[in-house]
Amino acid sequence: MFDRPLKILLVSSEVVPFAKTGGLADVAGSLPKALATVGNDNLGNDVRVAMPRYRQIEGDTYKMDFPVPFKNRYETAIIRESSIEAHYQGERKTIPVYMVDNYHYFYRDRMYMFDDEAERFAFFCRALLEMLPKLEWQPDVIHCNDWQSGPIPLFLKTHYLRNTFYNRIATVFTIHNLQYQGNFSKDALQILGLGEEYFHPERLEFYGTVSFMKAGIVYSDVINTVSRTYAAEIQRPEFGERMDGLLRKRSADLYGIVNGINYHEFNPRTDPRIHRNYDQYSIANKKENKFAMQRELGLPVRDVPVIGLISRLVDQKGLDLIAEIIDKVMIDDIQFVVLGSGEPYYEKLFETIKSRYPEKMGLSIGFNAILAQRIYAGADMFLMPSRFEPCGLGQLISLRYGTIPIVRFTGGLADTVSDYNPANGSGNGFGFTEYSGMMLLDALNRALKLYREHSDDWQRLVINAMELDFSWARSGVEYIHLFQEAMSKHLAIQRIA
Repeated sequence: MFDRPLKILLVSSEVVPFAKTGGLADVAGSLPKALATVGNDNLGNDVRVAMPRYRQIEGDTYKMDFPVPFKNRYETAIIRESSIEAHYQGERKTIPVYMVDNYHYFYRDRMYMFDDEAERFAFFCRALLEMLPKLEWQPDVIHCNDWQSGPIPLFLKTHYLRNTFYNRIATVFTIHNLQYQGNFSKDALQILGLGEEYFHPERLEFYGTVSFMKAGIVYSDVINTVSRTYAAEIQRPEFGERMDGLLRKRSADLYGIVNGINYHEFNPRTDPRIHRNYDQYSIANKKENKFAMQRELGLPVRDVPVIGLISRLVDQKGLDLIAEIIDKVMIDDIQFVVLGSGEPYYEKLFETIKSRYPEKMGLSIGFNAILAQRIYAGADMFLMPSRFEPCGLGQLISLRYGTIPIVRFTGGLADTVSDYNPANGSGNGFGFTEYSGMMLLDALNRALKLYREHSDDWQRLVINAMELDFSWARSGVEYIHLFQEAMSKHLAIQRIA
């Protein structure tokens, strides 16, 4: 039905390289490049990005300003513009990035965690919708990401319902992590410009709050998450964050697409951040990265199995399982390197482990992008025993660098990592299902046994991992199909209306 290039607006509260606190920014900075270079006529898709203009962003240019109807008054939106570049088969395409600026809402010393979050992001959503006719650009689909953009589908089906400019625009709402929902007091209805009738379980009311996440789920044409397994998991009480019933109700419109990674940025053959470049044809060079990483982290330079962990240090990541088995692991002749920051309890936990095993553990509290790449390249194995994991990027990067993931099979980890089978050599990593320290220890021991006793099989496993394709090019094609599905559903609803 839509055998033509698409006009796509991707909306996110953070976008690499302009502003980042987590993986959402990486997705929002990489996916548009893939969308611009897949589908019909290669470079035919007209992809644009919208985000808030935070104080720390530099290098943009003024485009326009206009008043926005907001909270029974008019608030000025200033639109600034920058761009990101997409490259495809030697060609370059510039993707516009529109930034909604307002001194009162966005000129602050950090991006999030303010008392007026509902007001800030409701204004952002309203302003970018007001921007579209002034640009004289009408997208086929608006791709909303996480709760900060949840009001967009809501506004399109309330304030803009009878405006002919907007009524053909379809919406896709992507849940990156259902834990973060944007739940606010009932006063948020006034901010959204809606009446008491919207404070209802079939609309925005969520356990006595107004939920921006729920707004996106209820009012979008299509919902998706960042892996197929997570799409199924969040329809169950243990992962549904009290929204499982709503998600089951919309299960016919709920999809899962695994995130990708930028194969130009994450390329061990060309990565300037690692000590020695290598590829699947020069695996022996990978070991030089191990020795250099050991020196950098103050560890003895020895050819022993090195297990890496790069993570936010929070409960979600299964760190309690590591604490449960760490003494059994450290009995073995291995090294363990950790990079991350987060909850003080877990930072202290790893500092304590480091003090007990100074010759076996390398630790860096904080985040260092260069060191992260050196761990991906230098470790032999990569640990992700997550309690839940909507998608995960660490396992995708580790596979790209031939560093074998050891994971709990949940969410995107279950979709991207398969257990090694020594009988036929299938699989690309090691994993376990039951959330327990003993199951994690079993997966670790299976990996270590293969590494030590079957070096040829291990090398074949490394090569297989490096030859997998988890690039955005693959995911981009799936997103194009998802957008077409959203457009079809939207048109069907329009016909009924």
